[in-house]
Amino acid sequence: MASKDYYEILGVSKQATADEIKKHFRKLAVQFHPDRNQGDVKAEERFKEINEAYAVLSDPEKRKQYDTFGSAGFQQQFSQEDIFRNFNFSDVFSEMGMGGNDEILSRLFGR
Repeated sequence: MASKDYYEILGVSKQATADEIKKHFRKLAVQFHPDRNQGDVKAEERFKEINEAYAVLSDPEKRKQYDTFGSAGFQQQFSQEDIFRNFNFSDVFSEMGMGGNDEILSRLFGR
């Protein structure tokens, strides 16, 4: 499994605040959202990475574990299911005015 730098994926520093992380996530999520990039496989993959990074860095406990164990150690300890547990995509995208994305998110993330 390739090592992932969630901070780099979102374009923030390791010292970024929760608000900075959210701001960068929103910008990237809108840019790479499947509705805006229909049929673009690279954009879809980037969208998945952005969501995974935000699911980890927006959760204080997951972020602490990620910072403690690093990318490789974190990914060995946490499955994709663990990463997205208790993360509500609908709420995040509703805040951004992008409601009705349950079908797209289910297709992308198998939920």
